[in-house]
Amino acid sequence: MKLFKIIFVVTGVVSGSIFLVGPLVGLPLNYLIYGPAVASGIGSKLLCSANYVSGYSKEQAFRDLVQYHWFFEHLTIDYDDANKSVTTSLYGIQEKTATALPHIGCAVDYPGVNVRRELVTQDTSLSTSPWPQGSGGNTIDDELQRLVENIVDSDNNRGLNTRALLVVNAGRIVAETYDQEASPKMPLLGWSMAKSLMAVILGNLEYRNLIDLNRPPGFLEWGDGRSLITTVNMLNMADGLEFSEEYNPGDDATAMLFTEPSAANYALQKLAKHKPGSFFNYSSGTAILLAKVHQDALGTMQIAYNDFIEKVFLPMGFQHAVFETDASGVFVGSSYFYASARDWARLGQLMLNRGMINSQRIVSEDWVRRATTPNNTSNEKAYGYQWWLNGGDEEMRFEGLPADTFYASGNRQQFVMVFPSLDTIIVRLGWTAGSYPVEQNFGQILRRL
Repeated sequence: MKLFKIIFVVTGVVSGSIFLVGPLVGLPLNYLIYGPAVASGIGSKLLCSANYVSGYSKEQAFRDLVQYHWFFEHLTIDYDDANKSVTTSLYGIQEKTATALPHIGCAVDYPGVNVRRELVTQDTSLSTSPWPQGSGGNTIDDELQRLVENIVDSDNNRGLNTRALLVVNAGRIVAETYDQEASPKMPLLGWSMAKSLMAVILGNLEYRNLIDLNRPPGFLEWGDGRSLITTVNMLNMADGLEFSEEYNPGDDATAMLFTEPSAANYALQKLAKHKPGSFFNYSSGTAILLAKVHQDALGTMQIAYNDFIEKVFLPMGFQHAVFETDASGVFVGSSYFYASARDWARLGQLMLNRGMINSQRIVSEDWVRRATTPNNTSNEKAYGYQWWLNGGDEEMRFEGLPADTFYASGNRQQFVMVFPSLDTIIVRLGWTAGSYPVEQNFGQILRRL
């Protein structure tokens, strides 16, 4: 189904000069050079996952997409519902298609790269057992439920686009509410909250003595000074690699995620800028490399997928979740874990329980301690193993919240926030373009508890 078509913009090159007519006039040069490829990659990928993984309507998916930049309004978009694919292009340039596959979601297709299609996936069964083992049980606190509903109503009257707000206290879901097409069963994109899950997956390998996090990952491409980078350095975002986390066309993050069949191969080419362990640089490239560490430790794409399902996904009780791979078959450990609010809360409960959930140990208690301990970099210490920390620097990130707070955080102001001293987890999922009143809203909930 073709939804949008632009016919009035002409762009081209004459005698080495770019000429344009229409909305492209006035854009920075990097947008003109890299914009069409990035736009079509972002458009096809995000629209495919929003529709065929999360289940959003095409209209809602498009509204979310154009929040990132107005030029997405000018995409040509074709949905192929029979094949669960989306094809997009910007003014007919750099057309890209993303296709959904069962249980591993969407990825941009690249000619000759068919590895992802060879993966044998598992259809995991749902459970009616009480949360966190399943999705059954009724433990809602009526007073707190009214507060949470009022917060979401207020958020969305202000245009904050809160989709889910869920509170866990003493191991029970005590309040949850949903809006803007979301539901308890909808897998929602957490963006960089996937990094925190990726760290847990590596912690599980360590628990089973399949990896030594204090050793270098052994990438063949790092035959120079990068061979000294340890996996712990990478978990702390202190590998020292030169990677740009800006999200403009031409920057590393957008090029890696939306124009390359193998995100890991792109990240492997980044050169060293700082001594390992000395400087914090937040990097989705690093998180992608951690996913490669996981696959390399296990041997093959299929073994890595099976191991994740059997050792992490099923024991944690995930019900409505999809971890997407890129075209090369490596988990997009920086960005693309889709999960319901209840599933995201399971990640928080695992950490709150010091590595245990559903009577099963996923990671060691010592790993959780290390994962939530400030790093030793010179510039930003309040970050553990892909988990943000409230304390660790001279000032807390959230002065109005407990000092022992730690959290997973994703683009669009999304959080799995853990409050160990209060035995509480708050999950907030949404699509906020600007800031979100974390201290005000979460503070209200904590005071009521």
